Amino acid sequence: MTTKQIKAGIANKIRRLGRQGALGVLSFVATGLLSSAANAAELAICTSPQRPQCPSALPGVANGEFTFSRLIFADNQRAIDALGDHIGYPHWQADCSESEPHFIAAMKRLTEVDTNEDSQSISLLDERIYDFPMLYVVEAGFASFTDPEADNLREYLLRGGFLLVDDFHGRYQWEQFEGWMTRVFPDREIIDLPPTHEIFNVHFPIEDFIQIPGLRALCLNPGETWELPISKAPSVVESNASRQRPQWRGILDDEGRVMVVVNWNMDLGDAWEHADMEEYSALYTATAYRLGVNYVLYGMTH
Repeated sequence: MTTKQIKAGIANKIRRLGRQGALGVLSFVATGLLSSAANAAELAICTSPQRPQCPSALPGVANGEFTFSRLIFADNQRAIDALGDHIGYPHWQADCSESEPHFIAAMKRLTEVDTNEDSQSISLLDERIYDFPMLYVVEAGFASFTDPEADNLREYLLRGGFLLVDDFHGRYQWEQFEGWMTRVFPDREIIDLPPTHEIFNVHFPIEDFIQIPGLRALCLNPGETWELPISKAPSVVESNASRQRPQWRGILDDEGRVMVVVNWNMDLGDAWEHADMEEYSALYTATAYRLGVNYVLYGMTH
């Protein structure tokens, strides 16, 4: 897919969104496309290859003010076994083949930020993380970090860096994420961010705080926006209700700056990735792009 096609897809989705358009999309969804598992199984969005191909860290100095930088981590095998989430590749790689190019195209179209055409994947042990204003991490409920990595993340954030956490779901994954984040900041709470917070209004005003569904919701839980766990070990106690409500949370520095923004029970990456697929609602896509752009601009200006 070319950059031109990606941009056209994004523009299409954004043009189609509006008060009446959003209501029409909701009506469409309610009347049938996602009404049964059989229908979902036939959607191209559910049958396209999903194994991602992620870029390496940039070889030299970044070309541009902003480079989309995905965080590499080791998988927490206990969490994977507990939820039966054996996807066949490291969890940090989820969606990188398409979500990054789509989001980069959106940044170029919707902002004046000098955005690098190339994204990268980078480790917390790479000293060059301090050259990049934002790090993006997915599947945070399956992440495992060493003490040196936790120390470097703390230093990165306190120096002014920004961490965007996306695509993890349910109480069990939250507890795993909270566990390793507590090692980064044992003295800082993870708080709920109010809808009036600047981060939700820095460029696009976010009016509807809706759950952004991923493919697992679309394909395995048709008609809903929340993800069912694939399976649970007997030791995992988690109600499906813990996956049904999206939460926007954060960790603040001493000046009140959001250092970490946490998108729990939603999947911005899938919404970016599938911007040009008719099966994925324009309502969710446009909201995910607006949130993502806001996060980048907030992280770069605070």
